[in-house]
Formats: sequence, C-alpha cells, structure tokens
Amino acid sequence: NASQPMNAVESIQAAGFSLWDCFIGLIPGSVGETSVLCCLLGAAILIGTGVASWRTMVGCVVGTVCMAGLFNVLATETTIPFLEVGPIWHLFIGSFAFGTVFMATDPVSSAHTNKGRWLYGLLIGFMATVIRCINPAYPEGMMLAILFANAFAPLIDYSVLQSHIKNRQLQYEK
Repeated sequence: NASQPMNAVESIQAAGFSLWDCFIGLIPGSVGETSVLCCLLGAAILIGTGVASWRTMVGCVVGTVCMAGLFNVLATETTIPFLEVGPIWHLFIGSFAFGTVFMATDPVSSAHTNKGRWLYGLLIGFMATVIRCINPAYPEGMMLAILFANAFAPLIDYSVLQSHIKNRQLQYEK
C-alpha cells in the first residue's frame, strides 16, 4: 500500500543499501567502521593474539540479538519504526561490529573476569539496541552503550569476585 509508511529496513533498502552492502562496507560511515567483514578479520586477529576477549564480543552479539528480537515481538504499526529492525540488521549496520570488536574489548576499561566479560558484553548489546531503537535523536548508540558499560565494569567485576568468594565460603563450610 503506497499510503503506508516504510519501516526502517525498507527505508535502508530504498536508499540503495542491501544487507550485503552493509556486510562488505559499501555504506556511508566512518572509515573502517562500516565493513563487518573487515571487523571480523580484526576480531580473528585480536582473539588469536590474546589481546581481546571473545566472551565480550559474543556477549555483545547475544545482547543485541535478544533485545532486537524482543523489540520485534513488541513492535506494532503504531510504535517506533526502528523496533521492527531485525537482529541481523542490527549486527550489520552502523558501528556495531567496530564497537564490538575494537572498542568494547579494550583491556583497560572493560571487565576483567570471564563471567564479568559476558555480563559486560550483554549489557553493551542490550543498551546499544535500546538506544538505537528508542531514541530517534541518537540513531547509533553503540559508543554510548560502551561508555555506560565502562562505568559499570568495576562493579560487574566486584560482584563476580564477591560471588566467587561467597561460593567458596559455602563450600568450605560444608
């Protein structure tokens, strides 16, 4: 129906960009952030050399997929159009791949415990998707989500360590 407005994915496609274009990096954006393929190659190098945590990266992906899936279920014709964008599009558009691989895995500001890295990544994925979908004035959200998660990284690690201490005390008391 011509009178019905396009959803966000239809708008991206109407601008001439396919999912493949987003994967390869043939879309507008900052140099290096738009090619998911190049970011995946960078991820392989960073994980292979032990510089970056795969747990943080996978946590970001899982958080985004879960939150985008939830938004897809909740979306109606009267809600914000970006709620209808599927999880795969969230993974391929904007700076998601760049932020996940190169920014979220910063060894200084991210979580340091393995369980903390999972939680840290999930938090980034959840928040990036919420910021992208809910706030039309700030359509990206990945870097802001990373900054917020960086503020919580010490608390996440502290909570994980306290949980380990509590579990060991319970085992010792048995």
